[in-house]
Amino acid sequence: MDAATFFQTVANSVVLGSIYATVAVGLALAFGVMQMANFAHGEFFMVGAYVVYVLYALMGVPFPLAVLAAFPIVAVLGLLAERFIFRKTRGNVLAGFMATAGLALILQVLAGQTWGVGLMRSIPTPYMEVAELGPVRLGWQRLIVIPAAFAMMGALWLFLQRSKWGKGLRACAQDPEAAALNGIGNNRMAALAMAIAGGLAGVSGALMAPIHAVTPYMGHSIIVTAFVIVIVGGMASIEGAILAAFLLGFIHTFTTTLFDAVVATMVGVAFMAIVLVIKPSGLLGRVRQ
Repeated sequence: MDAATFFQTVANSVVLGSIYATVAVGLALAFGVMQMANFAHGEFFMVGAYVVYVLYALMGVPFPLAVLAAFPIVAVLGLLAERFIFRKTRGNVLAGFMATAGLALILQVLAGQTWGVGLMRSIPTPYMEVAELGPVRLGWQRLIVIPAAFAMMGALWLFLQRSKWGKGLRACAQDPEAAALNGIGNNRMAALAMAIAGGLAGVSGALMAPIHAVTPYMGHSIIVTAFVIVIVGGMASIEGAILAAFLLGFIHTFTTTLFDAVVATMVGVAFMAIVLVIKPSGLLGRVRQ
């Protein structure tokens, strides 16, 4: 691998890691508060992409506004999932997992019935220019993913650290019983966590809509990767999810460049296994007492 290819691969890795981080952070946040995994998280990503398809490609809404609109729209899906699935199955991890798997299938069918099954929706690229940074050439459409992802993660960090609601989320994730004794409603915090998780997944899908093939099944690959990231980073650890997202982004991109996508997937799973053997709680995970 020559120097130009190396730096180009690094840039592509940062873009991929940014997308992985915004998807996985929401999954980690929701798991931390509810102690239940959302198998439909990938479909939230898919819905965000279709929001851009409808608003930007069909209705002519400016691309930035279409991306921003994906947050509240998909956040509502997160709220509904918490109210009618997770709240009903609280304490039963398997039931919650199976119920959200059903939700994922429902969202896939709805998208397929509405916009067609097996048809990739064409979304015009709003930013056609190419940025040249030394030996690196990166389309603006991919480049804007990086600052957008860091802005979302920065806003989430400020919310969790500085706001009353954010501190409540952290308290519920650390010790839900103690949080309840201090008047922090677990139902409200769970709903808030799912809304944020859904919104982040929706914006991620919206940003990727002009780059990724928009189909009803586009959430399949991203949800598997998101679960790997959350496990590697440490269940319920947002910092761990961000670290693992960029590590997996570099591993996948470099391995795909040197070999192919199948080998990259195998290396990613092997990396997860090695991390869990060395540190079963994940890179930055903490063992609950």
